[in-house]
Amino acid sequence: MSDDEADPELLALLRQHLQGKLTLADDPETGVLEGAEYVYDNATDVALDMRSCKNAAAAIYEQMQRKQYKPAAWSAHELHPDRAALGEQATVAFIFTMDLLNFSFWSERSEADRFAVEYRGKRWTGYWSLVAALRRALDEGIPITDSHFWQDEEACTLDALKQVFRSCTDEEMPLLAERLACLREAGQVLYQKYQCNPVNLIEAANGSAAGLVNLLARDFSCFRDEHVFEGRRKPVRFLKRAQILVADLWACFEGEGYGEFRDIDKITMFADYRVPQILNSMGCLIYSPPLETAIRAKREIPSGGSWELQLRACSIWCVELIRREIAKAHPGTHINAILIDFFLYDTMKEMEAAGKETVPHHRTRSIWY
Repeated sequence: MSDDEADPELLALLRQHLQGKLTLADDPETGVLEGAEYVYDNATDVALDMRSCKNAAAAIYEQMQRKQYKPAAWSAHELHPDRAALGEQATVAFIFTMDLLNFSFWSERSEADRFAVEYRGKRWTGYWSLVAALRRALDEGIPITDSHFWQDEEACTLDALKQVFRSCTDEEMPLLAERLACLREAGQVLYQKYQCNPVNLIEAANGSAAGLVNLLARDFSCFRDEHVFEGRRKPVRFLKRAQILVADLWACFEGEGYGEFRDIDKITMFADYRVPQILNSMGCLIYSPPLETAIRAKREIPSGGSWELQLRACSIWCVELIRREIAKAHPGTHINAILIDFFLYDTMKEMEAAGKETVPHHRTRSIWY
């Protein structure tokens, strides 16, 4: 081959790159966005209103700019761990435990009667009840964030968890037995593969957010949030808690140290029940009459069913379109799906506290969110 002739192998690689088909071995993908788009394309009970999505993007950008919404906002909450005070490895252990158990806090009881945790003179519900309970347990000398404790079947029992997550009301924390099973499994996996330390798990991902998500899904069945949609052979991946664990590390460490990920923007929104709720109230998500009736009637929607998968997947795709719209309108601004999710979740909780909810969230009881 002369110097003037093109190398056919290089040409083939260039074509693949231009066509978006070239994926480097050290650049993993989670597959979450791909699955969400597939469900959206085939959904029959959830749709997106593009005009509302565009309007939402403008409103979200304006409010995030006004509030100066940044990753540092995560650490600003009084319950989230202060890594300077706690220590970096202990902070990683806290976040790992927190997101291992970060699921299913909704209640049909009134605000006064629902499961709640009292900590340092305040009463906490929902997700914050979990964080408060973990903080309280550590204050009381219970090693709730230690994987050795999770493996100790005499110390880490269902009764022990009832004490850790004791409520100041008559309602118990939901799915306590399932939470114990998550702790037990995670303790065993960390022992077998990561020298009992989640820091080693993070280091095994080699600075890749997608890589860490994939490791969590591969090694821990309790993080393997993937489901079959309408008979599709390839499962649709949501990986809500695996992704939020990566996002919490990134936010807590402000993109440095244990929170430094070169591909953090591959993380999607975290498909739960609060973000679909606010996207629906903003007119972005539209439901079929049977689904809307079920949600408004607060009927429980089965985990893994078609309705639930459409709600979650279309929310992921909706936030992705909002992110793209913001990037298009403000090319100099870097806002990823994580920050949009955090912002929407916080906004929905503020609306709930102010009694401004216009539509209830869907009811699904599971360990996935």
